[in-house]
Amino acid sequence: MHTFTLSSDRHAALDRPVWSSLNGGHRHFALGGPLALRYPREIGPFAALRDDSQAAWVALTALLAPGESVMLVTPDPVVGADGLEATRLGPVLQMVATRDAGHAGAATLLLGEDDAAEMRSLTGLTNPGPFGVRTHELGEFLGIRDGGMLAAMTGERMRPEGMVEVSAVCVHPEHRGKAYARVLLVEKMRRIVDRGDLPFLHVYPDNAGAIALYESLGYVARRTLQLTKVTAAE
Repeated sequence: MHTFTLSSDRHAALDRPVWSSLNGGHRHFALGGPLALRYPREIGPFAALRDDSQAAWVALTALLAPGESVMLVTPDPVVGADGLEATRLGPVLQMVATRDAGHAGAATLLLGEDDAAEMRSLTGLTNPGPFGVRTHELGEFLGIRDGGMLAAMTGERMRPEGMVEVSAVCVHPEHRGKAYARVLLVEKMRRIVDRGDLPFLHVYPDNAGAIALYESLGYVARRTLQLTKVTAAE
């Protein structure tokens, strides 16, 4: 069994996962400049500031259409700026893997463009987080089919250098209780670790069932971050 430790550089990157991702493994998606960055609208609603300066907020405003909202993930609460309304959506718990989780022991499928509509339908039923028409391009997604139906899936989201966020863990309501989430998480972790990267994830602090599952797979809580919706004036 392999175990993992975090360097100080990785701690700093994980404190600002969206900024680190758009300057790291997802730099090819990044829109903006040195003060503010965002993902394309079709990919997802996430954006990030270099810092909390007025200049950074002005730069973010320039990336938004009137009335458009994006989501920030920050170490501390933010209050917005002129022309931008900030709405706190609550804390999110960031967890990182401390060891590999072995092998799934069951078959999973690699999902792609042909599965995208079903993936969006499944996330619409289960609400694991924002999932747009191009979110599946963020990384590798795995699924399980049961009776031809896409019964469960998980995938990847943020990609700071040397790290990959596990995301979109969801199981169709008709197929819960079959350990599909565990199977997918174990296989997704294995694939990330085999690439030489460190898995991490985010979960709402009141989702006790999900946290217990992640802990059983070797994840530990690293810190609480703040999720904020920022909306441009009409």
